Amino acid sequence: MEVNANFTENAKNDFHLVVKAREGNQKAYADLMHRYKDSIYFMVLKMVNNKEDAMDLTVETFAKAFEKLEKYQPEFAFSTWLFRVATNNCIDFIRKKKLNTQSIHGMLDEDGEEKPLQIKADTLNPEETSIKKQQTEELKTLIESLPPRYRNLITLRYFDELSYEEIAQQLDLPLGTVKAQLFRARYLLGNIINRYNKDDI
Repeated sequence: MEVNANFTENAKNDFHLVVKAREGNQKAYADLMHRYKDSIYFMVLKMVNNKEDAMDLTVETFAKAFEKLEKYQPEFAFSTWLFRVATNNCIDFIRKKKLNTQSIHGMLDEDGEEKPLQIKADTLNPEETSIKKQQTEELKTLIESLPPRYRNLITLRYFDELSYEEIAQQLDLPLGTVKAQLFRARYLLGNIINRYNKDDI
C-alpha cells in the first residue's frame, strides 16, 4: 500500500500512522484518536444534538474505524474515510433511536433490539483481564487520548481496581450508567488490545 501522491502533508502523516497502526503500534492508534477526536465529536454533536450521545458515538466511531482499518484504501485521505465512518454510525444510531423511542431500559444490540444490561459477578472477565495485563506506557498513552469521562472510568476500574458500585458511588452516577459507559470504553480498548496481541504472536 503506497501513499497517494496527491495527499496533503497532513494526509500523508495520517497514512504513515495508519500503516503503523495496522502493524499493532498502539501509539499510532492514540495519535490518530488524539488528532481527530474533537472534530469527530463536534460533527457528531451537530447530527445528534445531544452531548452524551455524541461522546458515546465518538468512541464507537474510533472503535469501528480501528476494527475496519484493513479495509481502508488510500484513494481518499484517512480523515475523509473516518468522517464517513462517523456519519454512517450516526445515521444508524438515529435510525435505531426512532425505532426504539419506547426503549428506556437496557441497551441495543447490533440489530437495534433492546437487550437488558446483564448483572453478573463483579469480577474481571477475560477481556478485562487482558486490559489489566496490558498496562504499558502505550496503553496509558491511548487512555489519555480518550474523552475525559471514559479516561476516568477506565482508570478507576483497571488501575485503581474499584468495583462498579464503588465507581458509581465515587462519581455519583447510576450503576447502569457506569456499566454502559465502561462497556463502550472497553469495546474500544479491547479491540485495539486484541489486534495488538494478535499481531504480536
